[in-house]
Amino acid sequence: MAHKTPSIHFELTDGSLRTVPAKAGVSLMRHALDNGIPGIPADCGGDCACATCHVHVDPGWFSQLPETTQQESDLLDIVDDLCDVSRLSCQIVVTEDMDGLTVKIPEFYV
Repeated sequence: MAHKTPSIHFELTDGSLRTVPAKAGVSLMRHALDNGIPGIPADCGGDCACATCHVHVDPGWFSQLPETTQQESDLLDIVDDLCDVSRLSCQIVVTEDMDGLTVKIPEFYV
């Protein structure tokens, strides 16, 4: 059985959509960095230590993602643009089931 390559949609601050092919087992943050998605500086490199990879997950997808850890929740408390669908993209590891996942880049770091 062939593996499916999920596509992830990043909504940029100007409203445009960038779709990137994603590899299962790799974080959303890494896919954003590898594909030049602006607005995700990822200062700590994915160590869940800085919150500069904050994204807003499409509400239709939010409940399908793994729950946040306490460490991620603590960091989310310090972000600008915090909302009910806020996550750190370094903590979302892509699976084949995430084909079509859409996240919005908050304007704070652009």
